[in-house]
Amino acid sequence: MFNKLKEKLKSALSIFSKKAEEAAVPLEKAQEEEEKISEKATISPKEEVASKKEAGKKKKIEEKKDFSPENLTEKVSKKKEEAKEKKKIEKEREKVGLPEASQQKKEVLEEKSVEVKLAQTVLDEEKESPSFLERIKEKFRGKKKEEITEEKKDFRENEIPAEENFPEKKTDQEKTSFFGKVKQTLTTKTISEEKFEGLFWELELGLLENNVSVNVIEKIKVDLKEELVEKPLPWNVERKIEETLRATLSTILSQEPIDLLNKINGKKPYIIAFFGVNGAGKTTSMAKLAYYLQQHHHSVVLAAGDTFRAAAIQQLQEHADRLSVPLIKQNYGADAAAVAYDAVRYAEKNKLDVVLIDTAGRLHSNTNLMAELEKIIRVAKPDLKIFVGESITGNDCIEQAEKFNQLVEMDGVILTKADVDEKGGAPLSISYVIKKPILFLGVGQRYKDFEQFDKEKMLERLGI
Repeated sequence: MFNKLKEKLKSALSIFSKKAEEAAVPLEKAQEEEEKISEKATISPKEEVASKKEAGKKKKIEEKKDFSPENLTEKVSKKKEEAKEKKKIEKEREKVGLPEASQQKKEVLEEKSVEVKLAQTVLDEEKESPSFLERIKEKFRGKKKEEITEEKKDFRENEIPAEENFPEKKTDQEKTSFFGKVKQTLTTKTISEEKFEGLFWELELGLLENNVSVNVIEKIKVDLKEELVEKPLPWNVERKIEETLRATLSTILSQEPIDLLNKINGKKPYIIAFFGVNGAGKTTSMAKLAYYLQQHHHSVVLAAGDTFRAAAIQQLQEHADRLSVPLIKQNYGADAAAVAYDAVRYAEKNKLDVVLIDTAGRLHSNTNLMAELEKIIRVAKPDLKIFVGESITGNDCIEQAEKFNQLVEMDGVILTKADVDEKGGAPLSISYVIKKPILFLGVGQRYKDFEQFDKEKMLERLGI
């Protein structure tokens, strides 16, 4: 059941996902720039000036440490020790007859001696130079307190921006949250609308080939575009597409179901009329529903309202005999509305639970037969009007249901021959087009081959 649509969907989705990944534009560079901008935006000019000043102080302190008396003394001592050790090694080498090594060591020692002298000179200069505190004292010596305050004020006005010129600090809510950063690391690609239009064609073609209506395809396209276009995509693009498609199809098939058994318990007799084109399987579906109701302990009467088609009454009589249910009938050419009326009176008199009314198959373009259908509805006042269509006819079935629904508003749908429907477009589309639920699927020739429609089973059969 629905194998062709399942295979086509799987193939088209795979191609669509692969092309989407290839067409997606990397976002790493954009994200890096955004992070840099975000970091800069969180630091005010005042904080930036203070940070630079602090960095400068640390650098000076480190430089001073390198040329402090303690460090230089330690370095000089270390150099002297190295010189003694090298001299000792040199004497040992001379004893064993390696005079050339002595010359090399001498040159090295002379170089090291120059470095030591230079370090000693720097140390002497550092000792002679005034300290930082002394330089500060010298700067402000002899000046009044007011003059010092004025110099500090000038420094603040010229070096540090005014507080009112600072940009407003971002609030905690505006700053990027931890989970936001995690999400950014998981999403690295995006796809343009133009690219999407070209990529969707393969999937659209697969749906059209399997009788999925244009309305449904448009719905799928809109939902996929909303989820994929100009939005960061996860690494697993195919999974994202499948999840979106499943959610869309679930929405498409989510017409509110009819609790038939509960409705029958609420009103007796409960009247159900069947409508559709010739050969769709109305009579057989009617017999299957009668069997279904019997299994749930409800009494039934059948009405042979198809007085137009040859052998229609005999066919229904055969089903009535097999199911052991009464059949209300008249001769061929009789008024179908009168047959329906008699069946309702019979059910009321005999306290039966349900009346099932068969009608002649008709095309929506046949004005006289459509007028007869309206008369049946006016006289019998059915509580439930069911459209019966062949699943295998695909878009024809969808169009028929739409026309019948416009002329006589339907309450639900029964799709026959679903077991031999390889494409599956009609079950996927008909409910969405006429905004009415699918009640049952005919899945075989036996009475019990009558499956109550289940959205989850449908999605499972489609491999979604």
